[in-house]
Amino acid sequence: MNLDDRLDRIVARSEELEALLASGVTGEDFTRASREYGEIEPLVARINALRAVQAEEQDLKQLLDDPEMKALAESELHEVKDRIGMLQQDVRLAMLPKDAADERSAILEIRPAAGGDEAALFASELFGAYRRYADLRGWKFEVMEYDESELGGLREGIATISGKGVFARLKYESGVHRVQRVPATESQGRIHTSTITVAVLPEAEEVDVQIDEKDLRIDVYRASGAGGQHVNKTESAVRITHLPTGVVVAMQEEKSQHKNRAKAMKILRSRLYEQQRVSLHESRAADRKSQVGTGDRSERIRTYNFPQGRVTDHRIGLTLHKIDRVMLGELDEIVDALIQEDQAEQLAAAGL
Repeated sequence: MNLDDRLDRIVARSEELEALLASGVTGEDFTRASREYGEIEPLVARINALRAVQAEEQDLKQLLDDPEMKALAESELHEVKDRIGMLQQDVRLAMLPKDAADERSAILEIRPAAGGDEAALFASELFGAYRRYADLRGWKFEVMEYDESELGGLREGIATISGKGVFARLKYESGVHRVQRVPATESQGRIHTSTITVAVLPEAEEVDVQIDEKDLRIDVYRASGAGGQHVNKTESAVRITHLPTGVVVAMQEEKSQHKNRAKAMKILRSRLYEQQRVSLHESRAADRKSQVGTGDRSERIRTYNFPQGRVTDHRIGLTLHKIDRVMLGELDEIVDALIQEDQAEQLAAAGL
């Protein structure tokens, strides 16, 4: 079935639903029809916009036979064809299945992996880059946990990034980030390679994940800072273990045990929600064999090479020689390229 036939069927279905709703249907039939109509109506609006411009194209083609109007029609046809191409792409993208989590806020987790102190230092710098990216996009960046190392690096950083569509843009950041540079502590000037892991989770609500209290083991202990010194003398730090899955969340950022517990539960809920999402989408991701990645935090996705001033995203082969700008939070060029590649893969898989 070609694209025009698919669009005809969508418009016809919209008209059926509109007629059904106007007929006075009630109860569950009304609810189902109303929900489906609400889902496809934005797509129908795009289809109508496309067809209006296609009709304009046909009118202009008829004017080509008029000697007095030919030159004007030809110049306008170029513009109309460009608009048709953009509208067709807009319609194709609107036909793709939606990720229900895309419009959500996100939880960002960053940890050093291999490389010792240098990995912790870069983890701190990348945490700052994401904070600046959030600022540039007008999102709210709230630190939930920041465990600093003795040299000012980052043992673990967790933040909530709030705003519309945060997860849709940041979900591609999950994975292993590699840095190549001469550490400040390296007297021989040798390039050192370190890695850190980044995880981006959609923020979950209580209704998304049902957590039974009997499935939790909750331990409390004294919070400790860099070098192991005690931050306070009370047992305010909280560690929650979800026994069925083995997921563990520890939180000590707040001086209040109650606040630490609430933060830990928020992170636990999001991790369990992400596990459910991954399980549901594994078959679709496997079928598509996505280059962009699955969000697996063990997958190496990007290298930051400071001596050469470049950042390379290995999933799409994108290299930018502007590492200073990227570390200042200017990530849109990378994120936009990843989104476009992901959309192209989905369109190909859907035959669009």
